Amino acid sequence: MWYSRMALRRLQRIAVTPRNITGALTSSVQREMSSLPRVYVTRQIPPEGLKILRESGQVQFELWDSDDVPVPRKELLQKVKGVDGLLCVLTEKIDAELLDAAGPNLKVLSTMSVGFDHLSLEELKKRLTYSACVCVFFCRGIRVGYTPDVLTDSVAELTVALLLTTSRRLIEATHEAKTGGWGTWRTLWLCGYELANSTVGILGLGRIGVAIAERLAPFKVKKFIYTDVAPRPELASVINAEYVSLDELAKQSDFLTVCCALTPETKEICNKNLFSKMKNTSIFINTSRGGVVNQDDLYKALSTGQIAGAGLDVTVPEPLPTSHPLFTLKNCVILPHIASASYTTRNAMSALAANNLLLGLQGEPMIKGLEL
Repeated sequence: MWYSRMALRRLQRIAVTPRNITGALTSSVQREMSSLPRVYVTRQIPPEGLKILRESGQVQFELWDSDDVPVPRKELLQKVKGVDGLLCVLTEKIDAELLDAAGPNLKVLSTMSVGFDHLSLEELKKRLTYSACVCVFFCRGIRVGYTPDVLTDSVAELTVALLLTTSRRLIEATHEAKTGGWGTWRTLWLCGYELANSTVGILGLGRIGVAIAERLAPFKVKKFIYTDVAPRPELASVINAEYVSLDELAKQSDFLTVCCALTPETKEICNKNLFSKMKNTSIFINTSRGGVVNQDDLYKALSTGQIAGAGLDVTVPEPLPTSHPLFTLKNCVILPHIASASYTTRNAMSALAANNLLLGLQGEPMIKGLEL
């Protein structure tokens, strides 16, 4: 269901509010810290989340005390041994190796992200078999929390900013002004493409896609179109968007923004087949996941003029090596995965991740949990 702006703000308030979980402080005073559930936090998350963990009295936790460098894999595999809960970010690959290293005590995984392609969902719900004298069957039974919704506004804002920056060639213009290229006024110099009377296509219509369209509508966009695994009439009605096939999305869009999750079905869905159908005046924007784009095909489409420009907040790999060919193109704007990077949003994400973790360890329903 689509969240109204009021409902979204309410969720953000809920996310940053410490959960009033039964026995949080009183019981913790009465028992030794060593008996509390053990939690490992893989990053120095924003302060709201750490505050909730510290003040809960529910857990003893250790964290990788850095926000600049991810925890080395070897150390991560050591630190998760025997933990009851794990709070991670999208840089950590949660796979069979890590889950086996953690062992059977691990009951809750909370990720500070809306995407969960870094989690092996099959492994998290896998039925395992161990054999001693007899076979013993058990399921991992790990509960998973994530942090959608609270980042909708910031991602939508960044997407619009990236779209305008790319279509109006602002990075090129700034470079020319700084390096002496700003000469006499010229009639077509640094001309770009405007939103007025345009068709905007959305690949993957969810809350973020709707929020992007709402922000673009005041620019006098003529029409919104979208494609998804199936029509989404309730969401589409909010922005008066028309459902079309992927081919039609490519053919009709003056601006095509990608908002879908990375799944086996969407991996490299934006490839030469899609780019070949787009207008040579089209602008391509991706703020979802880098894996939905075939970057070699995108480079060819941009370098040959098959499409006019691209703005990317996500790439494969991340960070993208500075020697990558996409960086040589003036018509490609690349950002370092900052769509949710506002103080408000990142704190709300960390708080929601912390609350999901605590609720999960108490056996209570998470605020936002995945059904495995």
